[in-house]
Amino acid sequence: MLFVTVVINYMDRANLSVAAPLISKEFGLDTAQQGLLLSAFGWTYAALQLPGGWLVDRVHPRLLYPACLVLWSAATIFMGIVGSFAALIVLRLAVGIFEAPAYPINNKVVTRWFPERERATAIGFYTSGQFIGLALLTPVLTWLQYVLSWHWIFVLTGAAGVVWALVWYIVYRNPRESTKANAQEIAFIKEGGGLVDLDATPAKAPRERIAWADMLIVLRRRKLWGIYLGQFCLTSTLWFFLTWFPSYLVNYRHMDYIKSGFLVSLPFLAALVGVLLGGVLSDNLVKRGFNLGLARKLPIIAGLLLSMTMIGANFTDDTTLVVMFMSLAFFGNGLASITWSLVSAMAPARLMGLTGGMFNFIGNLSSIATPIVIGLLVSKTDFAPAFVYMTLITAAGICSYVFLVGKVERVIE
Repeated sequence: MLFVTVVINYMDRANLSVAAPLISKEFGLDTAQQGLLLSAFGWTYAALQLPGGWLVDRVHPRLLYPACLVLWSAATIFMGIVGSFAALIVLRLAVGIFEAPAYPINNKVVTRWFPERERATAIGFYTSGQFIGLALLTPVLTWLQYVLSWHWIFVLTGAAGVVWALVWYIVYRNPRESTKANAQEIAFIKEGGGLVDLDATPAKAPRERIAWADMLIVLRRRKLWGIYLGQFCLTSTLWFFLTWFPSYLVNYRHMDYIKSGFLVSLPFLAALVGVLLGGVLSDNLVKRGFNLGLARKLPIIAGLLLSMTMIGANFTDDTTLVVMFMSLAFFGNGLASITWSLVSAMAPARLMGLTGGMFNFIGNLSSIATPIVIGLLVSKTDFAPAFVYMTLITAAGICSYVFLVGKVERVIE
């Protein structure tokens, strides 16, 4: 269920990148304006991570997730109806608002339903939804844009989210509420470190307000800052592919829309393989007796090293080599995309949502920075500075995981 939700989540993030070349042409946008539009989602998505994390700690996932799905899907549908640049930005901001709690919910659900030794595989599996959905659906969305118009991309992806919200509400339950999980399974999850009783508080207990002491806990720990900054660097690569990559192929490599739609899908397929491999590799290392820090950080650091190969695109005019470099880089990004397993392993149990919100807030500042910085660095004929920027950011991420995170263990309040 998380996998399908992530597919829809990322379709509604990436649909704009598919439509961006035609929207830019229709509204006469320069690269800086394109960067502004592509970053609009990130402004509200990042800003609402902390309130979203606070909300996740207090509202049942069965209620909160479908509510968010309906609201962000409605905003997506309206993006296909409106006819002005300003309205597109406003609606994109709305999509960011209502998607903000999504990944903290994912993390809470996985922390509840899976023991520690299975969690990276679970996170890798649902995270793969962001890649497999885009790999398989990007050519479809490109074809729909070609035969209909860019407007229909938003209408159809938004409609899918509304339908799935109803499915989630009908089907999802927490472990102790589920009729499909018996006592033995719940005991197995709990003994393995799954927080099956995460919301087990007295019925009449008053709801806590956001406490500054809690905020200081998630802000003062060097270990947590290591994963926060590392996530910013990791997601910078992701947001390059979600925003500028299709425009790079169309405007700088001069490909037609159908061919570019196919080639865009290849790095996403590579990332899919990477994220599935990363989760399985990490959990296998845990099962073989390696310490948790090595098991979690090895795929992340190796993946970041591979992501730096995108700089190779600056040294060739061969389309095949360009796509090869991009695919290898995004494979590395997928391999490293088990970072939520560090949140599950290190966040204070009582502050799982708030820590996840801070992690996602700082990490997704890249959704603002990456589109805008690239839009300012590149010209109409030269995209090379973008790849230099992405390589330097990735190197900073490696340093963060090596020097700041240290031993992987749950932070004590």
